[in-house]
Amino acid sequence: MTQPIVELDGVVFRYSRAEVLHGISFRLRPGEIVGLLGPNGAGKTTTIKLIAGILTPGAGTVSVAGLPLPERAVEVKRRIGYVPEAAVLFETLTGQEFLELSGRLHGVEEDALQIRIRALLESFDLGADRLDRLDSYSKGMRQKILIAAALLHNPDLILLDEPLSGLDVNASIMVKDLIAALASAGKTILYSSHVLDVVERVCDRVLIIHKGSLIADDSAETLKASTSEATLEDVFRRLTQSGDTDSAVGRIVAALQP
Repeated sequence: MTQPIVELDGVVFRYSRAEVLHGISFRLRPGEIVGLLGPNGAGKTTTIKLIAGILTPGAGTVSVAGLPLPERAVEVKRRIGYVPEAAVLFETLTGQEFLELSGRLHGVEEDALQIRIRALLESFDLGADRLDRLDSYSKGMRQKILIAAALLHNPDLILLDEPLSGLDVNASIMVKDLIAALASAGKTILYSSHVLDVVERVCDRVLIIHKGSLIADDSAETLKASTSEATLEDVFRRLTQSGDTDSAVGRIVAALQP
């Protein structure tokens, strides 16, 4: 069996005195696209930051490609491409300059770096804007730059936290196709999103975290079959006990009446 590229075993994490992850364990294997789902505050972004070596677990172990974290964090970060949910860009740089900085920090050879930057900018329809400063970019344009920066060094593991945020329809379709192509090339993708229908279409497996615990780990089809639900959204509602939204919607509409 193929060795996992990511392993979490009994991981606990606390912010101050509050424990936000309660001993979660899972593995990701090469070529997998794995969706990471959960309500707000469930621990999704914390989990991603632990894998990226940004946070250190309070208990349990995290490793990437057999390298333990945080002990081998520098080596791990060379293997990871990370698109955070909210990122602060160096807005005085141009798109070209930001990608050059990102690639050079990862040690990408200069000729290869320029070829990759050109291909990424043109593919994301940013070629004409490459010399404009990032503070003039729209939200969608900035998101494209973040995705491009995450891919420049050809990472083995790609961590995506709401990657389609701000993208238009055509760019979203291209990114979804790109994710599939990268997985076919052996890359592992961890895809965190609240857009469940996209996760259902693109992911091989789904992890659901609820209140800091891992409550599901299987394919969308298996989860639907085991819960007798028609969609992944319905599975999510049942497992996280989200319940019927009709009463909440009714209260809001009633409150807005004159």
